[in-house]
Amino acid sequence: MMHQEREQYWQQQVTEWQTSGLSGMAFCKQQALTYHQFVYWRQKLLASASSTKEPVAGFATVAYPNTVIAKEIDSTGLAVSLPGGITVTGLHAGNVALLGDILRQL
Repeated sequence: MMHQEREQYWQQQVTEWQTSGLSGMAFCKQQALTYHQFVYWRQKLLASASSTKEPVAGFATVAYPNTVIAKEIDSTGLAVSLPGGITVTGLHAGNVALLGDILRQL
């Protein structure tokens, strides 16, 4: 397989993975792919794609099972919802270090 064909193949795999909603490992098992090759190509292709885009500033929604969930709630800042119903609001670039202090206390 030529380099260009290999790159196109892995681009298709990465695109399918992104729409699958699966973890990288689960996707590789489902598609019978070698995980370390998938990770290599995913990093390579996503890095080259992001280097051609203009960087975007702002907050992103982050969600992992049983961990912290952060999201932009409005122009007042960031809200962090912790397991057990604890929510910390009003975080912004000027006081985000406070979040680390709070999490260390929990």
